[in-house]
Amino acid sequence: NSLLCAFEDAIGQLTGSEPLTILPLTTEMEEAAVKAHYKVCDRLKLEKKQRRMCRRDPGVAETLMEAISMSALECQYQFRFERWNCSLEGRYRASLLKRGFKETAFLYAISSAGLTHAMAKACSAGRMERCTCDEAPDLENREAWQWGGCGDNLKYSNKFVKEFLGKKSNKDLRARVDFHNNLVGMKVIKAGVETTCKCHGVSGSCTVRTCWRQLSPFHEIGKQLKQKYEMALKVVSTTNEATGEGDISPAKKSILGHGDQIPRTTDLVYLDDSPSFCLSSRFSSGTSGRKCYKDKNCDSICCGRGHNIQSRVVTRPCQCQVRWCCYVECKQCTQREEVYTCKD
Repeated sequence: NSLLCAFEDAIGQLTGSEPLTILPLTTEMEEAAVKAHYKVCDRLKLEKKQRRMCRRDPGVAETLMEAISMSALECQYQFRFERWNCSLEGRYRASLLKRGFKETAFLYAISSAGLTHAMAKACSAGRMERCTCDEAPDLENREAWQWGGCGDNLKYSNKFVKEFLGKKSNKDLRARVDFHNNLVGMKVIKAGVETTCKCHGVSGSCTVRTCWRQLSPFHEIGKQLKQKYEMALKVVSTTNEATGEGDISPAKKSILGHGDQIPRTTDLVYLDDSPSFCLSSRFSSGTSGRKCYKDKNCDSICCGRGHNIQSRVVTRPCQCQVRWCCYVECKQCTQREEVYTCKD
């Protein structure tokens, strides 16, 4: 998945990128802008078809960068209390993506969800040339609704992401699993679409309602995918007798009471049992020196090695009040706090 391969480089570029300055465009400036856009597309580790899709619309590169950053940050947030804290640096990321762990399944799902979410939002925000606001949905009592606002264009986004990530492949089990997990991320986005309305009419009588569709906040998407990660199913390769094509099936029939469950299209699936992530390996740096929280996750994260306790004095703003007009006045409070870190 080229989108995943772009995680590390793109995040590094984000911190060093300068804000765009909008000026009246001359022909020379337009040509320079196009070249700059092509350069961003080329920097991302994209396949030939993906690079072509990136180049054809100036908004795609920016949206890709936003999706990568948003997905990585959400992954780190969801796993902040876990042994694997979504460390995607260099060799760890490369080694992880070569294996079919639960963590890899989550990465595929969160990255496809991030791109789907970012693209739909970019359309409604007017940052894309090839798409704009969502079309009116098939609502009941159409005459009582007036389509308004600017809905997030999930229809265009889904079409773009499916084309960008590629079609279903039956060449091997890993390709089918990755494709399946990509679709899970997209389906979580679709399931979270809500219709938002505002009333119009005399004295708020709501004789006409202006409505549009909005996606759930991406943090909610990450939360749902983390729950699916916890319930992910281990699978093996089988052959569909009806079609003769490769398929995925449960690995065993007695895993936690749900191992005989046939994977649904909304379940994350994986192939390999995850390592413990306790010690430094090619998959992570381990948990030595990791900050933990007493009575919450120190026992789990520190893998039974125990933890160190460091006491320090910190000073923070406190008892803040808003003063008219127009500033916030705070006191400075000093307190002693304890920091817990895992032993080597």
